[in-house]
Amino acid sequence: MSASVPASASVPTPARSAGTPTSAELLDFVRRTAADADLVASLPLDPQGRTWVRLEGPRGSEAWLIGWPPGTGTGWHDHAESVGAFTTAAGTLKENSLAARLPTDGWKTLELTEGVDRERNLATGQGRAFGRNHVHEVLNESPTEHAVSVHAYYPPLPQIRRYSRTGPLLRLEHVERPEDWQ
Repeated sequence: MSASVPASASVPTPARSAGTPTSAELLDFVRRTAADADLVASLPLDPQGRTWVRLEGPRGSEAWLIGWPPGTGTGWHDHAESVGAFTTAAGTLKENSLAARLPTDGWKTLELTEGVDRERNLATGQGRAFGRNHVHEVLNESPTEHAVSVHAYYPPLPQIRRYSRTGPLLRLEHVERPEDWQ
């Protein structure tokens, strides 16, 4: 992420139950949060870089409200052992993902097989949940409009692995830790 907004917000969550949140509960949280028009409108938007505010997620999860200027994206990455969910709160985001379970350690370059690529366009109010080691990239392909999204992860992100992609070759480039983006 390129720009940070040093603020925190809290969104009411349903009564807490024992245990850890499921990806379905995270998806419910991000959908409810994305529907909070006042919260979404409070996010400062930067014309050059993404902005974000950390939110209070359900049962110890990590959550973020993120602003996406036109033409920005995350690059290929995963969230390691965290499950997660995100919903578009304004605009449209595109998610490219891999429908393949990748080894988690001990490799630098993989050749992907045909048919593993998936593409989703997520307009305002649409979202998805995902499991551990989900490799994807998220993009705002609009040439003129900002997008805003809400993301939640559990456990809180221990790391993000960044990849480069050239055709069928996926290369692990580096690993980010929480101190790199907080």
